[in-house]
Amino acid sequence: MDLRIFTEPQQGATYDTLLAVAKATEDLGFDAFFRSDHYLRMGSGDGLPGPTDAWLTLAGLARETKRIRLGTLMTAGTFRLPGVLAIQVAQVDQMSGGRVELGLGTGWFEEEHKAYGIPFPREKFSRLEEQLEIVTGLWATELGKTFDFHGTHYDLTDSPALPKPAQKKIPVLVGGHGATRTPRLAAQYADEFNIPFASVEDSERQFGRVRAAAEEAGRDGDDLTYSNALVVCVGRDEAEVARRAAAIGREAGELRLNGLAGSPSEVVDKIGRYAEIGARRIYLQILDLDDLDHLELISSQVQSQLS
Repeated sequence: MDLRIFTEPQQGATYDTLLAVAKATEDLGFDAFFRSDHYLRMGSGDGLPGPTDAWLTLAGLARETKRIRLGTLMTAGTFRLPGVLAIQVAQVDQMSGGRVELGLGTGWFEEEHKAYGIPFPREKFSRLEEQLEIVTGLWATELGKTFDFHGTHYDLTDSPALPKPAQKKIPVLVGGHGATRTPRLAAQYADEFNIPFASVEDSERQFGRVRAAAEEAGRDGDDLTYSNALVVCVGRDEAEVARRAAAIGREAGELRLNGLAGSPSEVVDKIGRYAEIGARRIYLQILDLDDLDHLELISSQVQSQLS
């Protein structure tokens, strides 16, 4: 079971804060550092010092880390043109020596689009489908050949399809709760399917849908990696669990039900339940980015039991 650190910087974080978390992620033996792609805080609070851009952040981290994988859950398709995104991600992959992964989703938070003047299209899913085809198509185009695409939303003619990533194939993540279109899209384009903030039972159903869609498309259902994203709140004792829950505006009991919370042994046991239904990777949503002791505890007393 891979454990990855997943951050939500729109809630208020500087690049230096994210760098400290990424370096701790690397030093403590976690597999990867991922971040969300949002420009506006969700919920109460002032969001100071303001948002940071996902791919600018990952470009910086690409030069300041050496081992960990770097990626997004999920890049918002509404924020970037697919041709530009393909260039950005390929460049960051080169800068990292081939450690980048791209999670790509539709974009959904209308308020952040209004706040920063970003168009919020009515039909987002068909755009995402074209975006995935374009981004993966540009990367896969042989050197010296050109890429063309003529769709409903995007039109590319005689693209040199450059630059190329450092990796032969950048892993692509697709995720979500949709019962029909999402599994089909994952089966067609994804190397990994991620379901965020879902119970074991809901995850098992959705993984089954993705496997079925893959097999219907002529692909082995086990060809994909299946993963979950879950908020984490671990403590050495109940008082520490309660303190960490309060720091992120949550209740320990609710987090036990809807996330990974409690003592290290409780969290290991629950991760085991996800492993039993096919999850091979967990993205641990860390909401208090100043609490690096939390990461150390997870590394020494949770991750160590899963290795």
